[in-house]
Amino acid sequence: MKKVLDKGYVRLVDVMGSDLSVVNSARVSYNKATSELRPEDEKLIKFLATHDHTSPFRHATMQFEIYAPLMVARQWWKYIIGSSHQDPFTAWNESSRRYVTEEIEFYLPASDAWRSRPENAKQGSGPNLDEKLGSEAVSRLLAQIEYGMNNYNWATENGIATEQARLFIPSAYGLMVRWYWTASLQGVSHFLNQRTDSHAQFEIQEYANAVKELASEHFPVSLQALTLK
Repeated sequence: MKKVLDKGYVRLVDVMGSDLSVVNSARVSYNKATSELRPEDEKLIKFLATHDHTSPFRHATMQFEIYAPLMVARQWWKYIIGSSHQDPFTAWNESSRRYVTEEIEFYLPASDAWRSRPENAKQGSGPNLDEKLGSEAVSRLLAQIEYGMNNYNWATENGIATEQARLFIPSAYGLMVRWYWTASLQGVSHFLNQRTDSHAQFEIQEYANAVKELASEHFPVSLQALTLK
């Protein structure tokens, strides 16, 4: 498990396959399966990745458990669903505040982690702001969280259904949510190519780097080939 930001984490729950799965899937028509990864197999993996022969990379899958701010989860989800390279084997199951009674937590950036708004861009971030302004932002965010949580607790204590009481939960984009994400090796690598890029939002970069580190332990050759194109 890799810790991310202040409260988040990425955990690799399950893995099906290895670099060898890619090789054997690619060579099945020649009936030349192997039980040990050889130098020529590594060359084949690099060839497949370089020339976009991606189907062999869909015969291996990974399942992750992720705990992240809602703003990260929604960006992650929209990217997976909206991408022209959408992985048809992707599965996503997320916890729901209709049922879950675990402690409510929020992502709270440190006072020196608040970024400026770039002058010539509609989205993205500029350099970090002065820590004094960051401290003020933290105080305001904490006050907003406290106000909203008081209303949420009032609602639940007075018998309002949880599925409606959650409307009071404050700072929705900072609310920590938990989900399971299962994707093929191809799907994971495509996500990594986009979200480890320096232009991606900092928070999702941190999660993508954690995914890459965990996945690389099981698919070192394939991920290197797929993410260095």
